[in-house]
Amino acid sequence: MGTPEFAVETLQALVENEYNVVAVVTQPDKPVGRHGSVLQPSQVKQYALEHGLPVLQPEKMKDPEFVEQLRSYQANLQVVVAFRMLPEVVWAMPEYGTFNVHAALLPQYRGAAPINWAVINGETETGVTTFFLDHDIDTGRIIMKKPFPIPDDADVEYVYDGLMHLGAQLCLETLEAILAADGFPVSIPQNSVLDGSVIKPAPKIFKETCEIDWTKTAKQVYDFVRGLSPVPGAWTTLIAPDGKETVLKIYKSRKTDRKGQGRGVLTTDGKALYISAGDALLEILELQLAGKKRMSARDFLNGMKSIELYHVKKSSSAI
Repeated sequence: MGTPEFAVETLQALVENEYNVVAVVTQPDKPVGRHGSVLQPSQVKQYALEHGLPVLQPEKMKDPEFVEQLRSYQANLQVVVAFRMLPEVVWAMPEYGTFNVHAALLPQYRGAAPINWAVINGETETGVTTFFLDHDIDTGRIIMKKPFPIPDDADVEYVYDGLMHLGAQLCLETLEAILAADGFPVSIPQNSVLDGSVIKPAPKIFKETCEIDWTKTAKQVYDFVRGLSPVPGAWTTLIAPDGKETVLKIYKSRKTDRKGQGRGVLTTDGKALYISAGDALLEILELQLAGKKRMSARDFLNGMKSIELYHVKKSSSAI
């Protein structure tokens, strides 16, 4: 059960290792195009059809017709990767239960966007976890974990790709453990690994989530930018001398220890572009103005005059 590219890697691993995948469950085709007249299948569906696998696309997971159809496949086990919350009638159906491949080291970063939030929060390590589903989201008994280091210059795309491959590998190891234990591998409750630490959430990311708060430190803004790059992209509002506002996305930046002249002020030394954060200047390396293509800061400067007269709006939202 899965939808995006992240889930395809695991499905491919199951197929190539000759597991008997009796069916694939994914989201309904998504309307795309100017008028929404074209239906785009998920990447999981595309892979499934290419390999002759039956595909189920329920609108609602509790739909009786879907539940009975799913039951007819008599699966021993269900594997979930980057999908949606399942009702008990679905996750409790197979004799060996249902396990999820989650892109974080649970119990940290439960939620829809664990990869983004790990980078945004400046973590130096994340990983993947397999766990059995239960009533609450991302809270079930942990089966296995694998860590993954996050370099200081890595963006979310780098971490996504790494965890995608690591998750497929961990899925296979988890399957082997489940089979060896006849469906009852060693698993531990998440509360037993908390050690009194504060749980960091990973809620779904919306457009307003991605607005940069320039009152934060340069390090915080730097992590925020790479935690949203390249998709959906951190953004700010550029204000011209005449008061005109334009959305500016920032894809790549660099920390500096140089002090700024006020939060949100743009400066240049003739070669590089800087925006002052709460404690220092942040060098902007790659950006995109609304309606324009992504470009280097140097190209941006070549097309702008009197950059020091511009500034960015300070967001009131917290990172």
